[in-house]
Amino acid sequence: MGGVSTAERDRVPKQDRSRATRQRLLEAAVACLAEHGWAGSTVSVVAERAGVSRGAAQHHFPTREDLFTAAVEYVAEERSTALRALFPEGAAENRRAVVTALVDLYTGPLFRAALHLWVAASNEEQLRPRVTELEARVGRETHRIAVDLLGADESEPGVRETVQGLLDMARGLGLANLLTDDKGRRERVVAQWAALLDETLKT
Repeated sequence: MGGVSTAERDRVPKQDRSRATRQRLLEAAVACLAEHGWAGSTVSVVAERAGVSRGAAQHHFPTREDLFTAAVEYVAEERSTALRALFPEGAAENRRAVVTALVDLYTGPLFRAALHLWVAASNEEQLRPRVTELEARVGRETHRIAVDLLGADESEPGVRETVQGLLDMARGLGLANLLTDDKGRRERVVAQWAALLDETLKT
């Protein structure tokens, strides 16, 4: 009489456990990088924070570089998904809401962690190509999302540069936010950029 083998019964739960462990490690790595910087973020520290053994951590991520580039990429993808979920119908009527959401991408632990990774990559030869490639990919994805949500037609002169300028401005506000939380100033800048976009995109 046929039946499900023990191995078959265990396979899915084991995969689920493995996926959950990987996710805990990635989230712990981002939190450590944001709080302690590159120098204070080792695989052992991350494993302890995630509640897993160092061996389990190294099973998922053989090197420190693997762990931290994967961590920032994971959270960047999560944030992109969250940003799209805010405007499930695509282009939004309220451009100020879109600008606010984009600026929010550059504040908080993701941006802080990414910044520590950039600084480390400027000094770590092994890390630099990975981070450069990752940032290019995240940048392209964020630009695509911004174009979609703003309903921007990049075939029009100056529109691509305007969208890129918005993202550069958002990154600058994120940098400023690392030192002081100047919410009032940020809201005024967001309002001005929304007005500029309405004028430039004219739709």
